[in-house]
Amino acid sequence: MSRTRLHDPYAVLRIPDFRLYVVARLCITLAMQIQAVIVGWQIYEMTQNPLSLGLIGLAEAIPSIVVSLYAGYIADVVERKKIILVVITLLAFCSGALLFFTLDTNQVLATYGALPIYGVIFVSGIARGFMGPAVFSFMPQLVPGKQLYANAITWSTTTWQAASVAGPAIGGLLYGFYGIKASYSADAILVLLALVSFSMISGKPLPENANPQNLKESLQSGIRFVFGNQVILSAISLDLFAVLFGGAVALLPIFASDILLIGPQGLGMLRAAPAIGSVLMAILMAYNPITVEAGRKMLWCVAGFGVCIVLFGLSRSFWFSLGLLALSGAFDSISMIIRSTLIHTLTPEYMKGRVSSVNNIFVGSSNEIGAFESGFTARLMGTVPAVVFGGIMTLVVVGVTALKADKLRVLDLSPKDAV
Repeated sequence: MSRTRLHDPYAVLRIPDFRLYVVARLCITLAMQIQAVIVGWQIYEMTQNPLSLGLIGLAEAIPSIVVSLYAGYIADVVERKKIILVVITLLAFCSGALLFFTLDTNQVLATYGALPIYGVIFVSGIARGFMGPAVFSFMPQLVPGKQLYANAITWSTTTWQAASVAGPAIGGLLYGFYGIKASYSADAILVLLALVSFSMISGKPLPENANPQNLKESLQSGIRFVFGNQVILSAISLDLFAVLFGGAVALLPIFASDILLIGPQGLGMLRAAPAIGSVLMAILMAYNPITVEAGRKMLWCVAGFGVCIVLFGLSRSFWFSLGLLALSGAFDSISMIIRSTLIHTLTPEYMKGRVSSVNNIFVGSSNEIGAFESGFTARLMGTVPAVVFGGIMTLVVVGVTALKADKLRVLDLSPKDAV
């Protein structure tokens, strides 16, 4: 009977609190994706500078990284639901501010340019720095045991990716057909819906910690745990450098505007394509989870991601580019699910906030830092060479990791018992 539950693809969706979590995650991700599309397009229209797109990512990544370790400590000593509610309230304020700037364009943005938008993104970076560890460590508290972790992670990832499919498309369509005010209004409404959904989840007490520590000792123990575990360290390092060099998302407004000539509606489709591939792969993995030779398959998938990025940079066909981005999302989904599963499985409950914060510094902020890297290299060598260079560097990172991280290379996630 327990084996049947283990392979039941819908097991966690029968848990009421987890269903609320899924709804909340759907709403907040939709909001953030819509916001990312609109902010990127708005700033590029204002500046016509690829570096300005990279600065969006940097404005979010710097505060997120700075607060991340402390945020992980807070997630291990303060009830996680309370942290999430405070953080989403702050994100609602940020969404409202972006809408206000748009309503007041002639006074604020006309006077200060894009600076107020960067300021809001900076504040949202602080909020996301605290939200990451809290949400990461709160999610496993909603399921009854470790045997459901992989199933919960798969559906959580599927929800996030589904919202990442719909969000950019909705953002591009709203902006293209109804204007910027409607787009930012949708963003603000979705954040409020996420706040309501999270508030309806029952509170969960903090896991017991037999060895309570002060702030300094607690942070040090979390860092030592990650750097002392080759499997976790190599997995998050692989994702860090792959996304850092291989992320072309920040430059998509340039591809949409100047290379593929498809406008904001096409930009929404390009932004959604990786998530479409990821969602399809995540659903497939809910029915057929990867366990045997998981580490080796993870390495091959990250390599496939790099190849897709190289070909995308060289492509001049909209539909071919769309397919490559979708395939890159499918490869990335496998890596993400394997990495999240092994971190949740190998990390003690009372330490998950701190370990998540280290993971957030490595992986969570790599998208934003990668956005800056993409914008900077595009300014130096041009958009297409920058994307191709990033994809090639991703392949180099995979090769080095495969040679050095022998434990990841032989990682197997098969159940150790036959219950």
